Amino acid sequence: MNTNLKIDDSLLSEALKLGKFKTKKETVNEALKTFISHKKQLLVLNYEGVFTDLDNFDYKKFRK
Repeated sequence: MNTNLKIDDSLLSEALKLGKFKTKKETVNEALKTFISHKKQLLVLNYEGVFTDLDNFDYKKFRK
């Protein structure tokens, strides 16, 4: 998908250098992947402590 964006030049330049990317496109795509991954990890943390009684969980019975 072609998209025209006004991206902060200083942020893009810094990301290019830090990531050692060859192109702006590669930089932006990797930044988006990293952002998505980070947000998904944060969503998983919402489930911390929810599954407390797993000692008695019968996974074989659950499969049926």
